[in-house]
Amino acid sequence: MSRNLGQSSLRRKRRSGNSIAAFDCLPTPLRQLLSEAALRRSPASARSIWSKLQAKGLTPDETLIPLSQAKAKTLARDRKSTVFIANAQT
Repeated sequence: MSRNLGQSSLRRKRRSGNSIAAFDCLPTPLRQLLSEAALRRSPASARSIWSKLQAKGLTPDETLIPLSQAKAKTLARDRKSTVFIANAQT
C-alpha cells in the first residue's frame, strides 16, 4: 500500500494524538509555514520551537526565520531531498 509520505531517507516517527486538531490550534504564520514544508513536521514540535522563540521576545516574522533554517538543516540531512534543496535555491 502506498502512502502519501513522499521520498525521504529520514526515519519516520509514530505520533499519538490528533495531529489535525493540533495543527488547527497553531498560530496562522506557523500553519502557513508548515503547509508549505517539503517534509512533514509534527505540530507539537513546531509549536514547541515557536513557543521558545516567542518567549525570547521575537515577533512572529522573526520567529519564522529560525524555523525555516531548521527546515533547511533537516533537508540537508536527507539524501533524497537534493531536488527540494535545488528547487528552493532557484
